[in-house]
Amino acid sequence: MTTLKVHSIESAPEESKALLENSQKAYGMIPGLHGVLAGAPKILEAYQTLHELFTQTSFNEEELTVVWQAINVEHACHYCVPAHTGIAKMMKVNDDITEALRNETPLADAKLEALRTMTLTIVRNRGHVSQADLDAFYAAGYGEPQVLEIILGLSQKVISNYTNHIANTPVDAAFKPFAWSK
Repeated sequence: MTTLKVHSIESAPEESKALLENSQKAYGMIPGLHGVLAGAPKILEAYQTLHELFTQTSFNEEELTVVWQAINVEHACHYCVPAHTGIAKMMKVNDDITEALRNETPLADAKLEALRTMTLTIVRNRGHVSQADLDAFYAAGYGEPQVLEIILGLSQKVISNYTNHIANTPVDAAFKPFAWSK
């Protein structure tokens, strides 16, 4: 397995130090992913910016979780699935939603299932979706802005999931109870 360095505030490049301090303030710790991303300050900044932007979209906490976790599971991210399980708990997302996403079983809520399906269609087909795919998504109550917002969430997840694969980022202690493997 390959590994990349997990930086602390002290070991990080100068340009990453303030970004890691922001992570420390926001989460009460420096997530391992952020420590790895700190090795290239602009990717840490990009990740944090994309995260903030995605949380400001039209999606509620359940919908954010569906997009994040559907992608994490599809990409088989050993770090992000447990992390987003813990985050979903902090956001008070129903455990049934989280478990269905982790286990790749259909969501009970039809609208959330349509969101999961469209997210996976975009990921699996690298953005090539049919008009029928779009029509089904729209029929569930979503619109064109949400298609684009999924792509924003996917952009964030590509950074984290791919980095974690290459870095073999250790799962943070806070998220170890939610360990997952595909």
